[in-house]
Amino acid sequence: MRVLMLHGINHNMFGKRDPKQYGTITLDEINASLVALGKELGAEVEAYQTNGEGDMCERIHQAYTDGVDAVLINAGAWTHYSYGIRDALAILTCPVVEIHMSNIHAREAFRHVSVFAEIVKGQICGFGVDSYLLGLRAGVSAAQAAKA
Repeated sequence: MRVLMLHGINHNMFGKRDPKQYGTITLDEINASLVALGKELGAEVEAYQTNGEGDMCERIHQAYTDGVDAVLINAGAWTHYSYGIRDALAILTCPVVEIHMSNIHAREAFRHVSVFAEIVKGQICGFGVDSYLLGLRAGVSAAQAAKA
């Protein structure tokens, strides 16, 4: 099973950016945790991060071509306004799980809206790094169910 983890804008700054919201864990540490859990679950996890919206769309298109089994995405601020990324995600035929470290519904009003919500399998938010691990478990489970 192949799972693609997509990290969005500014996530390369985890560990430095707003530790009150995101803690001090780095993106590399998050990815290492996902790879380790993926092995336990029988899934190969590949992570990708970009600060370029077009690059993110291109990587989603590649995921479609590659036939990945599930996609996890924490698009950061793009979640709230990127119809381009939303439309790219809508092309996918595999389960997509939206992830956020912070509880976006307890933050600024503009963060309460996800333009991805209508097309993703589900959303996990507010559990810090555990949001990623819960998202991976959900994505693997949904992919297994889709193949059954």
